[in-house]
Amino acid sequence: MHETQEKELRLALVCYGGISLAVYMHGITKEVWHLARASCAEREGTPLDSVYRGLIEEIRERSGLNLRVLVDILSGASAGGINAVFLAQAIATGQSLDPLTAMWLDHADVEALLAPAQAPSHRFAKIWATPIAWMMANRSQTIDETVEASARAEVREKLERFVRSRWFEPPFGGEQLLNKLLDAFDAMARGPADRRLLPHGQPLDLFVTATDFRGHSEMLRLNSPREVVETEHRLVFAFSDHGRGTGVAHPAALAFAARATSSFPGAFPPLMVAELDKVLAERGEQWAGRNAFLQRALPEQWADNRAEKAVLIDGSVLANAPFRPAMEALRERPAHRQVDRRFVFLDPTPDMRFDFYGPRQERPGFFSTLIGALSELPRKQPIRDNLETIAERSDRIERMLAIVTEIRAEVEAQVDLLFGYTLWLDYPTPKRLAAWRKRAQLQAAAKAGYGHTAYALLKVDGAIDRTARLVQAVLGQQDGQRLRMLCRQLRETVRARGADRFGASLPGGASPEALDFLRGHDLGFRIRRLRLLARRLAELEQSAPRGVMRPMRDAIYGALAAYLELKRADTFVDLRETLVDAENHAGPTLDALAAHMQLRTLDAQTDAILSTGFSALSKDLRRPMLLAYLGFPFFDIATLPLLQGEGVDEFDPIRVDRISPEDAKAIRTGGVAAMLKGNQFNNFGAFFSRAYRENDYLWGRLNGADRLIDIVLSTLDEDAQLPADRIAEVKRRAFHAILDEEAPRLTAIPALIAELRSEIG
Repeated sequence: MHETQEKELRLALVCYGGISLAVYMHGITKEVWHLARASCAEREGTPLDSVYRGLIEEIRERSGLNLRVLVDILSGASAGGINAVFLAQAIATGQSLDPLTAMWLDHADVEALLAPAQAPSHRFAKIWATPIAWMMANRSQTIDETVEASARAEVREKLERFVRSRWFEPPFGGEQLLNKLLDAFDAMARGPADRRLLPHGQPLDLFVTATDFRGHSEMLRLNSPREVVETEHRLVFAFSDHGRGTGVAHPAALAFAARATSSFPGAFPPLMVAELDKVLAERGEQWAGRNAFLQRALPEQWADNRAEKAVLIDGSVLANAPFRPAMEALRERPAHRQVDRRFVFLDPTPDMRFDFYGPRQERPGFFSTLIGALSELPRKQPIRDNLETIAERSDRIERMLAIVTEIRAEVEAQVDLLFGYTLWLDYPTPKRLAAWRKRAQLQAAAKAGYGHTAYALLKVDGAIDRTARLVQAVLGQQDGQRLRMLCRQLRETVRARGADRFGASLPGGASPEALDFLRGHDLGFRIRRLRLLARRLAELEQSAPRGVMRPMRDAIYGALAAYLELKRADTFVDLRETLVDAENHAGPTLDALAAHMQLRTLDAQTDAILSTGFSALSKDLRRPMLLAYLGFPFFDIATLPLLQGEGVDEFDPIRVDRISPEDAKAIRTGGVAAMLKGNQFNNFGAFFSRAYRENDYLWGRLNGADRLIDIVLSTLDEDAQLPADRIAEVKRRAFHAILDEEAPRLTAIPALIAELRSEIG
């Protein structure tokens, strides 16, 4: 019997905008929540949870892979931003996501969202606009063809009322939406709650985009002229629970972000702080952290005393697919076991076009061109650039791992030659481990020759870059110009101290000042060493007897967790006052951070932890693990340039998965046209009928289950895959469990549920 491998399938969820298709995306995020809950549950849950738990248990029995599914990064824009906010709250607190379903089904309706001041004053108001409503309905041929007979009158009546609402003002009410969001948070807090759906210490990061309509000024430094000013409109509201399980933020802060990101131009009014203040006052609710949140969320506006005057509109105007903040969050990921990292993006209408364009061959008219330029084109920009960035990162990791495999025999020969065979007969005490490690590093530097100077300087630059980013994170800054200035000041300080002197003529290849700097600041080297050791452990586990590698695994990840804690900004909050003027006092900044990290002390603790792990192994397993550990300096010199300093911590390539109607084909093919209704009326369709919303929500759950099962199974090696008929059976059980769970609630679409039961079989 072989050792059971432990692996985390870590999902970074990116939720697109989609207006009323938010209901469909809620169905998907509900399924993500069910899978994450089933993965970490210690007791039986719903029948659907049992399906997911059964699949995970079957994978363990079949392949020896003990899999846990985690959602630790969420990013969203517009309607996707709302769903990301609520899923983050459910994961961080253990609260149920069910109350959000009621909000979407009961209240995401034109009648509930229509601002009272914008509603028709009487049934004859703007009666002349009624034919426009009928024309809209007839043009897209949606009511008679796609709405069940029992709902057609509802859609016609609401569409007529919507078109007759007052023009030149957004028809939907911002206060109405804010109240609905706050009501949903209250309902989640009152409802049942389980434990947090992430391990202790594993942070949950949430990013929500918005657009600052007026913008704020940013200074750019050029060669000539020396300075120019440009206006920045993009905003990202960043939240984290820092792994503590206390929730990602106050509900008022989350509601503010959700309301801002979903302020679709022309439909909802822009958000200003006064709107939230008014709603909270009317509800009799206090928000003690209001000013602190505004200072952090709108730093430039706050510094200029304009935070309360900021005008915020839909986040998808400039960033409909917010990959970048999610990718940045990878810098601070702790690890407790092997990781399979996925970016999963939810796209409800892949490659769909708004119908105001008309046939492709027609020349767009004035209004078509104007509306497309202002609304559709910015929201529909392809994500190729983001995917290429992820692919480039993954390619670097793949090349690095290939190089490690290729040179392993040569490195092991060098280590053997350096220590001799007697090394493997000695008990690896902490003192011996430290001495062996130092000796191996000196030998690697000597063998590298002049290449070691470039390698060492790259390590110094990596430490400086990490320090500058850490300072900005502690201070809540996101200014690229100031980041570069701080890097420059830190680099000049390092140079002035002689901490950048490396070369073959120096004892050990470096000046005492350079060695002291790396020992006090080179956190990346320690993390990479343990990551590579964990990688070697995973390779050896595949052929090792069950259980024998566990002490070594626990030692590696236990030691790694302590180093990774030093990458998190909240670890250094006590130094905030010291770091405020870091640009002008780079030397004291470096000294304060080194004193706080205490890397030398941590190294000694790591030696003790690892020596215990090594000693628990048999000689046959201890030898390759020690070879990997002591050979790391040789590997690092060869591969660090590929990693571009210390910019990669998770030594596993990122894979990207999409969930959309085009990808989920287990029940019905045909994509959006065969499944969704909310895409009608330029994606506003689900606001006009509960039947629409129930339809899209149910398909969201079914599509989510279909694709999530595929994603879970894709973690397996090809020779461990389940047979196709077994996969189909698991999906059928999941689909029926969803239908059984939702049938009592979805009373407007009984015919669809009956059709689906027949199609599923």
